[in-house]
Amino acid sequence: MSKELYKLPALKYGYADLEPYISEEQLRIHHEKHHQAYVTNVNSLLQMMDKARKEGMDFDYKATAKAVAFNLGGHVLHDYFWWGMTPAGNATKEPVGELAEVIKEDFGSFERFKKEFSQTASTVEGSGWAALTFCNNTKRLGIMQIEKHNVNAFPDFSILMAIDVWEHAYYLDYKNERGKFIDAFWNIVNWEEIDRYFRKFQHSKE
Repeated sequence: MSKELYKLPALKYGYADLEPYISEEQLRIHHEKHHQAYVTNVNSLLQMMDKARKEGMDFDYKATAKAVAFNLGGHVLHDYFWWGMTPAGNATKEPVGELAEVIKEDFGSFERFKKEFSQTASTVEGSGWAALTFCNNTKRLGIMQIEKHNVNAFPDFSILMAIDVWEHAYYLDYKNERGKFIDAFWNIVNWEEIDRYFRKFQHSKE
């Protein structure tokens, strides 16, 4: 059976379509350069391991495992980041559907959730992410703070949405003002898409 490699996903919108919240230049560099680098790196690691196994050779198992987790984490989280956004004219500004109801149930209100999520994103040490997650065992939403791409992640918790707070996600537009980027992000969240995913995931687990 032939083995596949990872691919850079196409965006559902044009590079200029998230303006003024994310500029065309910022989005293009982020997608074509930074995300592509994680895809290239993890594919190179997979090919190296395939070759070593075929030839019966050893490699640095510890360093390789760490590098795969970092680069694959970067690829997967960027996927969530891209599909969780939409041009501002299409955005509902607040959650919709079943997800809106569960956010209200678990956090008390959307404003409370927004405050917690924003603070979680703004306080990531160094580079990393904030993600809205769902635990199917407890049926609870949660907010995960991920350092780098793979540190502090909750195993087996489904990610519903994510924000990238590495400086490469916002530096051209907001310089070092991470908080302004987080505030801007709320204008382009694709709540309808996230709710569709949440409902699909919910019903597939019943």
